[in-house]
Order: sequence, then C-alpha cells, then structure tokens
Amino acid sequence: MVDWYLGTIGFSYKDWEGVFYPAGLTTRSYLAHYSQIFNAVELDSTFYGIPPAERVQQWAAATPDAFKFCVKTPREITHELRLVGAQGTMTKFLNTMRLLGPKLGAVLIQLPPSFTDAEISTINTFLAELPPDLHYAVEFRHESWYTPATVALLETFGIGWVAIDYVDLPKRIETTTDFLYIRWLGQHGRFAGRGQERLDVMPQLQWWWEQLQMVLDGVNTIYGFFNNDYAGHSPSTCNRFKAIAGLPSERPELPQQDPLF
Repeated sequence: MVDWYLGTIGFSYKDWEGVFYPAGLTTRSYLAHYSQIFNAVELDSTFYGIPPAERVQQWAAATPDAFKFCVKTPREITHELRLVGAQGTMTKFLNTMRLLGPKLGAVLIQLPPSFTDAEISTINTFLAELPPDLHYAVEFRHESWYTPATVALLETFGIGWVAIDYVDLPKRIETTTDFLYIRWLGQHGRFAGRGQERLDVMPQLQWWWEQLQMVLDGVNTIYGFFNNDYAGHSPSTCNRFKAIAGLPSERPELPQQDPLF
C-alpha cells in the first residue's frame, strides 16, 4: 500500500482567486482552503530564507493532521554556499522545520544547474552530516549526475532522488530509498497568468503514471508536486493526475472569509 501526497509547488497565488480560492477569501485563509483539497504542499518560500518560527507553527495549525509539508532548502545553503560550510545554517533551518512535527514530509535539496558531479565529494560530506531522523530528497539540475554512481551515493545515505519533468533534463525515476519524490515543473515563466490550464498534458501525465507502476516495489510513500509553469494552473493539473491514479479529488464549499490566526 503506497501513501500518496500530491499537491502544488506553493499555494499563495493571487491568480488563483476566484478560480481555486473563493473570491474574497483572505490570503491568511488560503492554506486552510488548500489543505481541504490537497494533502500536501511543497513550500517554495523557504528557498528564499528560513521563516520565523511563528509562521511555521501557523502553517501546522492551519492544516489537518494527515497533511504533509515538503520544504525547499534555502538558496543560501544550496546556491550561495554550494553546500560548503553550510552545516550551521542547515541545522537552524531543520530545527525550524521540525516545528511542523509529524506534518514534515521530505526536505528538498535543489542544487543549481552549475553544480556538477565534479563536486561529488562536497555533496558526500554534506549528506553525511545531515540528521538521520528526517527524510531528504536531492534534485540535480546538471545531467552529469544522471549516473549509477549518483544513485549509489543516495542509496548509501537513504536519500531520495528527485524525478523531474523539466526542460531538457532526462525524465528518470530512481528508487534510492523507500519514498519517491516527483516534480512536474515545466519551463519557467512560460505563461503570463496562473489561473487556467493552457496546455493538454494528459499524455505526459499518463506516461509518468505508467513509469511509476514499474518502480513501486519497496516504495511506501510518493510525494508529487505540480508547478504552474507545467500547464498553466497547477491545482487543475494535480487533479488530473489524481484522476489517473484513481485518487479522489476534493472540492469543498468553504466560507468566503475564515480568519485563522
């Protein structure tokens, strides 16, 4: 039995108002609405800095018990320090994210496109120092990492390989631990708005579904997140994939205003 956690990359988009969010819903009520429709979200905002503890506690309080947050590691760690001398900042980030409690899913470590396999010793050192009680997944943006050596490295530490549908990178699923992490990204900035689907991506979604069926042995959890750039409106695309997977799509009636905090 596989537990599916599917949702979108980010949730705070004004373009969704009147389409996904009821017109007039306050932004502070977005997450509560979102979490009644999807059971997970990938937080992109953490890429830009470690959030205040109070905000993390508010995220946890706004969502159901079974909800999961996957959080993107701050760019200071991955892009500015390039994992070197980043242990202190990473520890501070992880300790803040621990405030989510059991709602913390996987920690996404997205490496920059310029980070190649020539830096394998750097990532080996970084991964070896991560606290072992949390789940991590690494996204490689350079094709030099698409090798058996990389798969073996992640397997050594029990860290997930991030499968991505993104520009010219290979679409590949590798099972390196007991969970999978998939990101449907699309080309950045390809659509002027984020309020409606603009592409038919059903053939691509069906392809991913078929690929997943071949790698489920030993997998107990799947995290999957859709970006607005993939087809134009990520909630709709996520629901299309849920339909392919035979998972229910929830569309509750919610009040127009629902202050949370």
